[in-house]
Amino acid sequence: MDLDALRFADFATLDTAIGDWSQMVTKLKTLQEDAESDLNGKAEKAGWSGENATVTREFIAKTVGEFADAHTQASSIRNILEDTRDELVEYRRQLNNAIESGLDKNLTVRDTGDGGFTVTMNIHPDRAAKGTEVPDHTPQDAENLRDEVQSILAKATESDSSAAKALRALADQSPYGFSGASYGDRDAAAEAMKAAERAAVLAKDPKNLSPKEFDELYGSLEKYKNDDLFAERFATALGPQKTLEFWAGINDPYLYSELPHARGDRFAGLQENLGLTLANATQSDSAAMQRWERDMVGLGGEFVPKDNPRAMGVQIMSNLMRWGDFDDKFLKDYGNELVRVEKERSGNGRDASLGWRHFPGDGYLNRTGTDTGSDPMTGYMMALGRSPEAATDFLNGTFVTKDEDHDFDRGLTNFQYLFEERKWPKEYDSDLKETFPGQNALGWALEAATTGHPAGEKPTADLPPHTPEQARLMEAVVNSVSDDPERLTKRGYLSDSMGQIAAEYLPDINRAMADDKHGDTPKLFPVNGAVADMDHNDVTRFLVSVGQNSEGYAAVEVGQKVYMANLMDYHLNPDLPADKRYSDVLRDTVTEISRRSGEISGTLAIGSQEAILADKTQEDKDYNKAVTQAKNITSGVIGTGVGVATSFIATPVAGALVGGGASTASSVVLEELFGLAESNKLQEAGEGAGRLWERSRENNIAMNQLAAKTAAEEYGLAETGDVAEWARTGVQDGFSDASDNVSRMAGELDTEIPPS
Repeated sequence: MDLDALRFADFATLDTAIGDWSQMVTKLKTLQEDAESDLNGKAEKAGWSGENATVTREFIAKTVGEFADAHTQASSIRNILEDTRDELVEYRRQLNNAIESGLDKNLTVRDTGDGGFTVTMNIHPDRAAKGTEVPDHTPQDAENLRDEVQSILAKATESDSSAAKALRALADQSPYGFSGASYGDRDAAAEAMKAAERAAVLAKDPKNLSPKEFDELYGSLEKYKNDDLFAERFATALGPQKTLEFWAGINDPYLYSELPHARGDRFAGLQENLGLTLANATQSDSAAMQRWERDMVGLGGEFVPKDNPRAMGVQIMSNLMRWGDFDDKFLKDYGNELVRVEKERSGNGRDASLGWRHFPGDGYLNRTGTDTGSDPMTGYMMALGRSPEAATDFLNGTFVTKDEDHDFDRGLTNFQYLFEERKWPKEYDSDLKETFPGQNALGWALEAATTGHPAGEKPTADLPPHTPEQARLMEAVVNSVSDDPERLTKRGYLSDSMGQIAAEYLPDINRAMADDKHGDTPKLFPVNGAVADMDHNDVTRFLVSVGQNSEGYAAVEVGQKVYMANLMDYHLNPDLPADKRYSDVLRDTVTEISRRSGEISGTLAIGSQEAILADKTQEDKDYNKAVTQAKNITSGVIGTGVGVATSFIATPVAGALVGGGASTASSVVLEELFGLAESNKLQEAGEGAGRLWERSRENNIAMNQLAAKTAAEEYGLAETGDVAEWARTGVQDGFSDASDNVSRMAGELDTEIPPS
């Protein structure tokens, strides 16, 4: 900042820009609110179908998000400009005051025209007018004035340049859209970028990182991990090669003596904060970050550092992907490279356990205590669990074609390879207990890939209906478990995800169990978006397998009760258009809904009974406990509004969030369900298989009757006195169907069949 530039600065143009941006912020806020309330609100309530159910609705949701980002970015720009203007005005005041103070001591400050300035005597005593007293000063006074002016100009320069830097960084974050980075003033943005550059310097030399420097790096990552500008600047300043060398370096037992002992207890926290920072960085669309992502993928198959054959790029990076939301395109490109390296290391999938073994003396690339971190598929699966689009794309992708050199009898998708064929490396936790982190993470990836939302989260009202790719993967999951139920029953840790997946495909499951290829069953169980086309027997084997785990059982059982109650409310509504009715005979509708609901519950009951009778460390009370815990999932959902038309059908739990008034049927059914589970939990164990089956059937009859009767009363139907009997008959038939179906495949399932 030149002396005269600040001294005589005219901020009128900057004031105009700030005013324009302030108006823009106000206008964008209005547009954002209109988009959220009007555009998105109408989209959520619309009865989408076909391509509109997926493509158009998703486009609207993204457009609404762009309005929010536009408002955020405009606010940040306005705030930075405003803060910079205020700072420069203050520095101009300080400069003019300093110059005035200098004149009082006969010192003047002049701009030299080349970016510098001089402090000289204002009036030489020998040239002063006669009788004029010239103020005296010392050499120290001149030096002090020089230093004061230099300090003011330096701060003004920093304010001006850091503002420009921050504004450029904000613009670079998203060249083709808007950035969601939010900053209240210039200082916040400038401090974030300065901290990022310092953190990158510290991480570039892991071998000589002292405990004090470790603490500084740890603190910066912890403080700024969610800061967009920090994340992008840190990642690009450090670079992909140095990022990998840093994490491999501090975990290399042959390079260190002091740091692991002094700060080893904080390595897990550093791993998480570093992973979250990198995930945030990949959301930036800056040219530098795009290069970072390409180069990181390119390092996947190389040893890092090159003279250290103990860790490959994918092994290191995957352990930094266990947290955070990584960019979908980066995950897809990374997954392709990981598959390439996996095939190379395992002989085209012949034995991955050899390719990713952890040898004694190797460092632990994962510091959470769950596993060694040697298998790169584990961290990558965890990343996919938070990125549904990338998960769907990857798991549907090709691992090997039928014509490649391998030992399989067919070509395999990535899902088939990972779920059915892969020999996962043995892993042990910090207590030397065998763990299955990779396969468990595969369950999370499957949950995200089939449902369209991150694993562990519940569907929301604005969740788009299932896409053809999601539905195709669901079909593959059901077929695979049907072909070999032990793929699930021997890996119970997958059942929570499998249960949630099944709960969100209950319309498709109900359709499959109806065995109606050409009738009106699609009207009875309408589906928005793509339909998973599944075989009845495959679904039966799948549900029996899911039912053998209490968490899986509870997810489907509770979901089915919500769905059944929603269906009763939907189909008993006299305002339902004629072209959407399953039958003009209400008895047929109530009976068929109850029958399919009964068959699903009966099939699950067979699975739970099998688990208890086989003494698989589960008891009857475990199932009741799991059901009551599922209350936490639905208690905040039911009663906030149940969908009308067909919008709620996409997922049964999400249905409770969509549309107008609350469904009394769904509320009373869940209250009954949880009440029964609580009371059953108090009963003595050891009732026997027959009693378990009977109790499940009795409870389901009661709840279907309650749902039908409540819906009929709600609409004042003349058949109110009959619907309970129709529901009872339907559930009884459904439980008989379940028993008969499992009986036909008893040898395959090795399951004891309850009485019909």
